[in-house]
Amino acid sequence: MSSVPSPATAAPVVDFFHDVVCGWCFVLAPRLKQVSAELGIQVRHRSFVLQDSRAQMVEVFGSMERAKAIILRHWTDCAAHEDTARIDIEGMRAQDFEYPSGWLGALACQAAGMLGGNDAHGAMFDAVQWAHLHQHRNIGDAEVLLDIAEALGHPRGAFADHMRSDAVRQRVQVDRAEAAALGVRSIPTVIGGNGLRLQTLPLPHLRQALAHLVAA
Repeated sequence: MSSVPSPATAAPVVDFFHDVVCGWCFVLAPRLKQVSAELGIQVRHRSFVLQDSRAQMVEVFGSMERAKAIILRHWTDCAAHEDTARIDIEGMRAQDFEYPSGWLGALACQAAGMLGGNDAHGAMFDAVQWAHLHQHRNIGDAEVLLDIAEALGHPRGAFADHMRSDAVRQRVQVDRAEAAALGVRSIPTVIGGNGLRLQTLPLPHLRQALAHLVAA
């Protein structure tokens, strides 16, 4: 008979607020996954959508053409801080679809979470980021997201139903409201106990910061 860990021995938990289109999230995510596994920390995946529609992207950037140009300049900065070269800037620049918002991707991640829990949310997030930043696929297209979900083993029809559901939209909005309540204004943001709040760090610095959380 297995025992349930007491609160005193339960694994520390950090909340990882992220957006599927965020280059800095792409840089941080594998480091956070590695260090959390080393230290026995649970990473709770939370949705944070920088812009949730085409209209909002135009409002922020001025036009969709300008949005893509500015965001790809951010990609250049992110690529300079990667541990291994994965971000394909020129591949995305060559695509003729408009640069997507992260809204549909957030719905897909939450749908995966509803079907398979937090780990499934994280796996979907990683797969959508890989498709977006490395494979320069159009993750603003629901069919592309369904292809990714199906490749991860989710039944396509059930996944599509979840993505369209009010319950999934509500889950995204709950995470956004929680982020606002915590004062999260940029991503990636990782929040843990004892006031821990960090963004993209080099691997040794991330390990040091999270080790303090475990030791507390």
